[in-house]
Amino acid sequence: MHVPVIAPSILSADFSRLGEQVRMLDEGGADWIHVDVMDGHFVPNLTIGPQVVAALRPHTRKPLDCHLMIEQPERYVEQFAAAGADILTIHVEACRHLHRNLEQIRGLEHHSGGRMMAGVSLNPHTPIESIAHVLELCDLVLVMSVNPGFSGQSFIPQTRGKLRALRERLDALGRHGVHVQVDGGITDANAELVAHDGADSFVAGSGVFRHPSLAPAAAIAALRAAAARGIETRLRAPA
Repeated sequence: MHVPVIAPSILSADFSRLGEQVRMLDEGGADWIHVDVMDGHFVPNLTIGPQVVAALRPHTRKPLDCHLMIEQPERYVEQFAAAGADILTIHVEACRHLHRNLEQIRGLEHHSGGRMMAGVSLNPHTPIESIAHVLELCDLVLVMSVNPGFSGQSFIPQTRGKLRALRERLDALGRHGVHVQVDGGITDANAELVAHDGADSFVAGSGVFRHPSLAPAAAIAALRAAAARGIETRLRAPA
């Protein structure tokens, strides 16, 4: 992927004005709206479910990128698809039958009638070898650059090596269309670095909603510019 995808996370939004905040992201240039779903078991936090996704769907025409940080996600993917999700990302650490779970997601339709995009996520300690056997089923691989559960955490620098290794693996397999997403402590100050490492999709919560400009549109534009520079530099680097 050569064009950065900016996916602001609503985890840092004002939940009392969630529809308004999603519209603001849409109008501010977001490519996707990232929805963090947590069950209080897989991660130590409890957030939103399919009902909130359904309530958000009328407020944006952008893809709803649902990150399922939940145990046994196969029990809920159909509900999230029916609620209006376009992308469903599940954790390798939460899936006993990951291959089957990804096939289940790929067999669903999103709200516009096309095939649901299937993603798999890796916690900071999880090696990319854990998903080597399912890369052919992935439209997206999400590398967590913080330990999942809460917004506002600091980026873990050691995850940069995982991004580089993942991009190299996908390129070697000819899977150039698979998104490499990074989530956790992403701001316009480090987006260029992680883009150079191989990311093309950037999740930012605090980096958008708590940007010094206080304007999500300005934060999104700054993230996009930084990410684009990193992607350009990576593509120009000698093989």
